[in-house]
Amino acid sequence: MSIDASASIEAMRRQLDAAGEVVNWLSDSLGDLATMGAALLDVLAGGGTIWTCGNGGSATHAMHLAEELLGRYRTTRPPLAAACLHADPSALTCIANDFGYETVFSRAIEGLGRSGDALIVFSTSGNSPNILRAIETAQSMGIMVIGLLGRSGGDAAGQCDRSLIVPFEDSATIQEGHHLMLHLLCEMIDNAHAPE
Repeated sequence: MSIDASASIEAMRRQLDAAGEVVNWLSDSLGDLATMGAALLDVLAGGGTIWTCGNGGSATHAMHLAEELLGRYRTTRPPLAAACLHADPSALTCIANDFGYETVFSRAIEGLGRSGDALIVFSTSGNSPNILRAIETAQSMGIMVIGLLGRSGGDAAGQCDRSLIVPFEDSATIQEGHHLMLHLLCEMIDNAHAPE
C-alpha cells in the first residue's frame, strides 16, 4: 500500500483550515460562552452538581469536562461537584440492556440528579434519542440543561435552556470546537475559584 504524502498533507491542511474557522467563530461567541460559564458558577455556588453526557467522541468531551472540574484544570482549587453520567460502564450497560440505549442518560440523571443541578449535553447532531430523553428528564426535575451542539443544533437546540451551536457540518470540526469550549469554560471556572 503506497501513501500519497502530498494528498495526505492537503487533507490535513483542510482540517487545520477548518479548525481555524472554528477558532474565529468561537472568538465571536465568547459572550455566549461566558453566559454559560456564569450559569454553571451559579449552580456550583448553590451546592449543585454539574452532570455531563455524550455519545462517541462527544462522550470523551463529557468525561473530560467532568474530570477537569472534579480534579483540576490549571490551578489547584477545591474539587467541584461534577460527574459524567456514562463514566460507569457497568451502570451504562445495565441500563442499556434492561431499558434500552435511549434511556442510558435519562435514567442516570433521574437517579442521581437534583433540582438546582446542571446537565451539559455534548452532541454533534443534537438528534440522538438518548440525549433528547436526558434533556426532557432533567428539565422535568428542575435541572438546567446546557447544550454544546453542532450543525443546526438539531432537536436539542430548542429544548436546552442554553445552547451554543458550532455551525459546521463535519463532526471532527464540531468536536474540535467543543474541545475548545470545554477548556474555555474550565478557564472561566478556575479564574472564579482562584485564591485571593
